[in-house]
Amino acid sequence: MGVDTISRLRARPVVVPMARPLRTASGSATAAPLLLFDVVTEGGVIGRSYIFAYDPALLPALTSIAAELAPGLAGKGVSPVSRMREFQARFRLPGMQGLVGMVVSGVEMALWDALGRLTAKPVATLLGGEPLPLRAYDSYGMIDPVQEEKALRTSVDDGFLGIKIKIGHPDAGQDVEVVRRVREIIGPDVELMVDYNQSLTPQEARRRVNGLRDFGLYWVEEPVPAEDLAGHAYVRRATGARIQTGENWWFPGGCRAAIEASACDFAMFDIMKIGGFTGWMLAAGQAEAASLPVSSHLFTEASAHAMAVTPTADWIEHFDLAGAILREPCRPAGGRITAKGPGLGLDWDEAAIATYTARF
Repeated sequence: MGVDTISRLRARPVVVPMARPLRTASGSATAAPLLLFDVVTEGGVIGRSYIFAYDPALLPALTSIAAELAPGLAGKGVSPVSRMREFQARFRLPGMQGLVGMVVSGVEMALWDALGRLTAKPVATLLGGEPLPLRAYDSYGMIDPVQEEKALRTSVDDGFLGIKIKIGHPDAGQDVEVVRRVREIIGPDVELMVDYNQSLTPQEARRRVNGLRDFGLYWVEEPVPAEDLAGHAYVRRATGARIQTGENWWFPGGCRAAIEASACDFAMFDIMKIGGFTGWMLAAGQAEAASLPVSSHLFTEASAHAMAVTPTADWIEHFDLAGAILREPCRPAGGRITAKGPGLGLDWDEAAIATYTARF
């Protein structure tokens, strides 16, 4: 046994307050249910990561899956790609989409963090690159521009070159007025993105997106259900809008299917769903071949490392999920985010974890 041999895997569920509550057309949240991973090596090094459960009701199942995986890791090396291949073989028949894939990706990220700590290097460096200051967009939910005008102006003053808001109100006219007012607040030089969170039919999306032509939108995100690749392609053709999707692609195969369907102008990888760094790098190669700009979804700390080595890197999303349980949260500077190390640069605030531990 060596210092790079896995001793145990620990998974801890927490529900932490969000720095910015999230309201979408498909639901709202004021707290983030997270599952925290600790991969402990024989040498005492700890690799850390977390995943986002979306709904606290999923935390017991995610925790149980992690507990089932733990014995199979003990005694093996901290080799993320090799361990991922073992997971793929184990779950070949049931598939890894859904809860299993979320846990597997979380473990994979923790292994990369452990490897970075063992070598005293950031994960971006292990992947062949280096931490870079990446342009970030500040991510908002569905907002009232009157109540949040100060926050929007602060985002611009802080140097953010992009702002994303969520729309999909019951009344299409409200969408138009919100977008109009936000554009007035942030001015013409800051990019504006909108996200429908899968709330429309293709026909309704065509109607609504055509009504937003005058606002210089950088992208229109997930106007229809994520799995409706034909619907996304239809909205692209019918409106000429630049369509963003990808946060709900499962593993690199999801990226391939979207490219084949001509479903989008941009790709947005969620590192928890795309398959950790192993899946991200494979999908990034596909995106480069298809000339798709890649942006990140959530998981700022890990995404900053992956984006630093992504050939067609576009934007990194600034949305703080885990800051409440981190000793040193990843903060933007001048509207840019730079990966921290060693590993992923994650260190838990154990007192906060004790406060926010989920009980079930």
